Amino acid sequence: MTRRLVTRPARRLPPGGRPLGEGRTGRTGRARTPGRTGSPAAARAATPVTPALRTAAGYAWRLLVVGAAAYAVFAVLGRFHEIALALFLGLVAAAMLRPPAGLLARVMPRGLAVACSLIGSLILVLGALALVGEAVAGEWPALVSEFKVGLDRIQTWLQGPPLRLDAHALSDVQSKIGDYLSSHRSTLLSTALSGAGRVVAVFTVVALALFCSVFFIHSGDRHWSWFCGQLPLGVRDRVAVAGRAAWRTFTGYTHGIVLVAATNAVLVGIALYLLGVPLAVPLALLEFVAAFVPLIGSPVALGVAAVVALATKGPLVAALVVALIVVIGQIEGHLLHPLVMSWAVRLHPLVVALSVVAGAIAAGIVGAVVAVPLVSVAWSVHRSLRKAGTGD
Repeated sequence: MTRRLVTRPARRLPPGGRPLGEGRTGRTGRARTPGRTGSPAAARAATPVTPALRTAAGYAWRLLVVGAAAYAVFAVLGRFHEIALALFLGLVAAAMLRPPAGLLARVMPRGLAVACSLIGSLILVLGALALVGEAVAGEWPALVSEFKVGLDRIQTWLQGPPLRLDAHALSDVQSKIGDYLSSHRSTLLSTALSGAGRVVAVFTVVALALFCSVFFIHSGDRHWSWFCGQLPLGVRDRVAVAGRAAWRTFTGYTHGIVLVAATNAVLVGIALYLLGVPLAVPLALLEFVAAFVPLIGSPVALGVAAVVALATKGPLVAALVVALIVVIGQIEGHLLHPLVMSWAVRLHPLVVALSVVAGAIAAGIVGAVVAVPLVSVAWSVHRSLRKAGTGD
């Protein structure tokens, strides 16, 4: 009987030369698992990063990139601040005058409608300035005499209880102020001359803003369409969505802040006129201009009105003006802003305050005015792009 030999297929070996499933042995003969290594550096590299640390690192580098981009933008704006301010004023004029120009374009050519809207707005602004100048010129002699009497009244009040300041100290302050003005006359004269150069710069910015506003009002939508058409196809739609959201927010904010400023100016003018405070019309115009700086401008303007009331009408009227500051602040914060600013993106008051302070630090008064609409537009663009990305 012959035996049949059965041959088993040979096991394939991995590239290392050892059968699969068998642990490697060291010098001592103890088996080790394939994942373990003897190097401490390799062990540290194999340690996984926690999700919290990974998330924090992701936000950190993104914040660094955003901060660098914001710094670069403000550096460019600071270097060419006249051009940036002219473009901003041109956009404000376009936001305000585009609706009336559209109405006039229904009955006349588009170019003539734009010209009529611009000329009418210039006449309105120049008329308001002429009214203020006439009011100041008419009340100036009486105002000077009232200021002198008011300063004597304030000096007498400071000498009485509870302050009981020395009369010689107050007279010394007045003499020191006069000596300072006489000794620094040359410095004041050079400052006035530099101010004349600034006036020329202001007129240049205004002229450039008017020039830009003509094109923004007449054919701004065609210019934007041309710009979007030059972009790559992959980003063209997103840029168009962001542009529509930015213009909608900027227009709503501009209309809202102008309405709030006009309401504040009317209320302040009526209150100062009823209290008998001089220069009621110029102080109302100051309130209108100051209201463009949210949360800060109105109290500063009314503080100037309180000083005028203290010097001309006494502490009682000045206290009523201070009470007016509180009332106007409550009306603006709880009634006007929630109703009017619903056209634009609503920002938290803390965000508004931080934006105004940061803008003032970066670019002075102009930065304080531009900061809030800039933040509103940026937040609106972010929301619109996120909504377009999710498909909601």
